[in-house]
Amino acid sequence: MSWTGFKKGISRAGTSLLQKTGQIERTVDREFADEEVKYKTFEKECQALQKAAKGYSDAMKAMTATQGRLADTIDVFYSAADKASESAMAAHAYKRAVDDLDTGIGRELEAPYRTTVMEPLGKINAIFPVVNEQINKRNHKLLDYDAARSKLNKLIAKPSDDPTKLPRAQAEHDEAKEVFDMLNEQLISELPQLLDLRIPYFDPGFEAMIRMQCKFAEEGYEKLGGVQRYFADNVRDDYAGGQLDAQVESVLQEMRELTICGAS
Repeated sequence: MSWTGFKKGISRAGTSLLQKTGQIERTVDREFADEEVKYKTFEKECQALQKAAKGYSDAMKAMTATQGRLADTIDVFYSAADKASESAMAAHAYKRAVDDLDTGIGRELEAPYRTTVMEPLGKINAIFPVVNEQINKRNHKLLDYDAARSKLNKLIAKPSDDPTKLPRAQAEHDEAKEVFDMLNEQLISELPQLLDLRIPYFDPGFEAMIRMQCKFAEEGYEKLGGVQRYFADNVRDDYAGGQLDAQVESVLQEMRELTICGAS
């Protein structure tokens, strides 16, 4: 920070303190305040959206990776018992389907998702620090304006013996007001425009996200649906009728009756 910037910072800190104690009047612009609230809400929502979008991508990759480990274990489990059984063939088919889905995540979802969803979100979130810098600059110029107005009003109320002080204070006031008004009006005009552009900006990414989710779901249904042909035709009806539950309980009871499982 330059020496001039340091002195301005000290002066503004003093002005802010005097405003808190009521010694200098604070300018309140309701129109700007309303637009700033809406902008800050938009900024917060975009940051939350970027975080949630990354969480979704991470969750999808974690899910398919977990499915892969589950399929590996099931395949080994059934193959060790009887490789020629229908259950072993179903387990192997499940493993192939899950492996295909895991590969498809990278091919059909991960790269396109990064390009159409994550990168646009990153770009719009990169805009906010620039806008915030303009808002901070506007607030600094407002402090300069309030300080200059207070100084001018004091000289008007109590004229100085130095005839050059009042014209100089008037010039400082007019310059500070002009700079502040320019920044303030620019923000009041352009903050709503920024918010209005969010819908056409997000539309393509939103549509792409839905299409990718649909494609992944359709492929999952198709590939996993193919595993069902290894099961007997009556399995689904037996499950709906509760017969499979009874079968599981019957086998579990046989296990409990084994001495090593605690049978007395």
